[in-house]
Amino acid sequence: MRLHKVHTGHRLRDKAMLRLMRVVMGHAPGVVRTLLYRKEFFGRPFSELTQQVMRGPSPWSVGEREMFAAFVSRLNQCVF
Repeated sequence: MRLHKVHTGHRLRDKAMLRLMRVVMGHAPGVVRTLLYRKEFFGRPFSELTQQVMRGPSPWSVGEREMFAAFVSRLNQCVF
């Protein structure tokens, strides 16, 4: 369940981008809505952390990390 505010409380520029995504993809993924809502509080720090985890130094290759992420997303029934 997503908070109503996270679903509708975006700035004008972000609303335009979400609308464009809806036209092109048929929907705007929930993760994108969450990252765009209060970007300075959650979106940017979380995106930076994700970038470090997925592309930073690791004994696993980038491909392996992407497979792990896809597998976990599938288990969580998350459509990416």
